[in-house]
Amino acid sequence: MTVRAKICGIRSEDDLRIALAAGADAIGFISGITHFSEDALDAEHAAALSRLAPPFVTRVLVTHLEDAATIVDLADRVGVDAIQVHGLVTIDTVREVRRTAGGRKVIKAVHVTGPEAVEIARQAAADCDAVLLDSRTADRLGGTGRAHDWSVSAAVVTALHDLGCPVILAGGLGSDNVADAIARVRPFAVDVNSGVETASGNKHPDACAAFVTTAHRTPVSFAPRVPAP
Repeated sequence: MTVRAKICGIRSEDDLRIALAAGADAIGFISGITHFSEDALDAEHAAALSRLAPPFVTRVLVTHLEDAATIVDLADRVGVDAIQVHGLVTIDTVREVRRTAGGRKVIKAVHVTGPEAVEIARQAAADCDAVLLDSRTADRLGGTGRAHDWSVSAAVVTALHDLGCPVILAGGLGSDNVADAIARVRPFAVDVNSGVETASGNKHPDACAAFVTTAHRTPVSFAPRVPAP
């Protein structure tokens, strides 16, 4: 199975062009934040970039918002194919987002701060289409540039396998460690932001291309079953 690759934090036409040229399967627009992100966009800017994306590339809204109606309204305004609920929200909120998302896939972020992430992910799996595992700090819910404990992430993949819930791995990834991360965690997809950026925060063509190529070429010995449509 080929591991999918998402490039997140798209904030300009140049970023978009670079991510597409790299062969990214998905692109992420960060909008509606409660914690710091230098890649955050207002809805109008995110929508303008979303309209430029070609078919067959999944456009993902990444948001910290915590009210289901507000999240879905923002997704409507930006014009995306999937919603990544990255805020500190309840399962009830995720369930309501999924119910009202108009057929969009809903991804629930789980922050891996310890072994308890396994049970948190297991509880979330029934109410979303995929779980994304990320690192966090006191002031950031993503884009930390820090890896978390991949042994916990691997345990989440195992726990969610029989539930047919795909796992997306994020947090401190780059072209230099993504192959090792895939081998150890065996995720359905990998997600990168700051690990493929220049010092000024723009996406780097070579880093993006190397990340996507490495992800696509790294074999996976075991991956979650994808639920039947």
